[in-house]
Amino acid sequence: MRVLLDTNIIVDDALEREPFWQTSEQVLVLIEQRQVEGFISASTFSDLYYIIRKARGRDWTIAYLRQLVLFCQIANVDSASINMALSSNFKDFEDAIQYSTAVNNNFDAIITRNPRDYPVTTPRIK
Repeated sequence: MRVLLDTNIIVDDALEREPFWQTSEQVLVLIEQRQVEGFISASTFSDLYYIIRKARGRDWTIAYLRQLVLFCQIANVDSASINMALSSNFKDFEDAIQYSTAVNNNFDAIITRNPRDYPVTTPRIK
């Protein structure tokens, strides 16, 4: 199974945010063990750096992100994904990019703790 990790899953793990931390950690362990093929969109990395650095500092954040890319793959965000996001009905543009990236990379699912961020009126990921 090929999955795209939403930003909140990674931030919850990095900042050990309760009550979400253990579940996010379990998702990352499954990816690290190669039971699931995990991807992070390229556009997410700047958001991750910005959010995590505020709480943990620059050096810790860089070390965390370096560890993450050892077992998570980076999903391309190309013009097709951006154009799809721009023409979508999402309220949050970041979520529109995540969804479009998942569709254009043929991922099986988006792992998120906020499924409401992905309107049911959009086509389902195959």
